[in-house]
Amino acid sequence: MKTSHRRTLKTITTGALAAAMLAMGAAAASAHVNVDPDDPAANGYTHLTFNVPNESPTAKTSKLVVSLPADTPFTSVSVKPLDGWTVQVITTALPKPVTLDGTTVTKAPSSVVWTADAAHEIGQNEYQTFSLSVGKLPAAGTTITLPATQTYTDGTVVNWNEKTVEGQTEPDHPAPSFVTTAEDGTATTPPVAVSTPDNSTGVWGMVFGGAGLLLGGTALGLVLAGRRKSAALQQ
Repeated sequence: MKTSHRRTLKTITTGALAAAMLAMGAAAASAHVNVDPDDPAANGYTHLTFNVPNESPTAKTSKLVVSLPADTPFTSVSVKPLDGWTVQVITTALPKPVTLDGTTVTKAPSSVVWTADAAHEIGQNEYQTFSLSVGKLPAAGTTITLPATQTYTDGTVVNWNEKTVEGQTEPDHPAPSFVTTAEDGTATTPPVAVSTPDNSTGVWGMVFGGAGLLLGGTALGLVLAGRRKSAALQQ
């Protein structure tokens, strides 16, 4: 019985340790800089949210740099203000000209730099979100990679720039990325004209209403004229 109890206890202990190790592994794997687009449809605009956790047990995150694509550049980049952080959008010459919507583009935003003041640095067990609005997005099925550099107050710099390959183990420092989806038409298709029938109805209503008033007025005039004529004959 004692041996059986010991085996049971050992099994439970081993299982608990394995579960704890798996949980720690899952936490470590998920603790990296990633990006979440709200609408990755091709030929449109999207809001990008970068989630940045602090992974250092002793230092704080004081700076984040996100590199933007040069082969499929964004011609529009806007930044959502963040309390305690200054931000700079850097525009540089492209390695080679790119044609977008029939226009040759030689310069485009190449990176965005966020820098925190001392009171707003990301501390232990904390994370921060950084938001951009960018566009237009390239063709459906395009992987957009946005390497990030995270700087700590102790001088440590972590580069999130490793390529993730489908079917292979995720690297230690994967670059934030997403894949564009099929075009939804909102960016290029003009809105359907739905006001024309209503306007036409309104116009014809005014026409018929005016005609009705005119006919009514004419009929009233005839009635009054008939009454006056009858009164004159009676006199």
